[in-house]
Amino acid sequence: MTSYVIPAHDIVGLPVAGTADLFPVRRVYCVGRNYAAHAREMGFDPDREPPFFFCKPNDAQAVIAVAPGQVLDLPYPPATANLHYECELVVAIGKGGSNIAVEDAAQHIFGYAVGLDMTRRDLQFKMRDAGRPWEIGKAFDYSAPVGVIQRAAEAGDIGHAAIQLDVDGVTKQSATIAHLIWSVSETIANLSTLFALAPGDLIFSGTPEGVGAVVRGQTLVGKVEGLPGIAIKLV
Repeated sequence: MTSYVIPAHDIVGLPVAGTADLFPVRRVYCVGRNYAAHAREMGFDPDREPPFFFCKPNDAQAVIAVAPGQVLDLPYPPATANLHYECELVVAIGKGGSNIAVEDAAQHIFGYAVGLDMTRRDLQFKMRDAGRPWEIGKAFDYSAPVGVIQRAAEAGDIGHAAIQLDVDGVTKQSATIAHLIWSVSETIANLSTLFALAPGDLIFSGTPEGVGAVVRGQTLVGKVEGLPGIAIKLV
């Protein structure tokens, strides 16, 4: 038995629809500005930029499982006055590989979930404008709530599914997965040229236009057609 000098960290497990087994989270990758309208609202030209990636922590303080029907209390993070929501389709990788061909990418997908890429926008912009990494804006505690994973075979036509985010019952984001600049398969293929993907990896595929600030007391409901939804309340 392996012995550690301090207690070993627990693996984060996300629930899978229809089973008591959990999906073990390995790495959390995120795609930046992968919807054209969102890229434009952030001041960039989506037609000239290849996909780029950043990461979030994979520990239990960052990746938070949200069960269907549950409204999870999510702490408002410190050091920000401009916390933004970004509703996203999350891709759960079930088969690893490097340099994966676009036409083979679907074979590597275990399933899909709804996730929120919570962002301290003021800190992200401060780091961006200074030419520094985004971590303090993107990779903080409770920054990645994720809903129940639906197996790919049971998720329907995910490539054309509607995606939506409501704040206190008012729709703020509304699009379809078909509006992705880089499709799920293209994203997997591109990412696999930079990192060796492995079972347990999550990929936040990007967010539509309509991102905005939220404050304590507000409730966020994220939906992707065919998947269990996600609901959080900022406290």
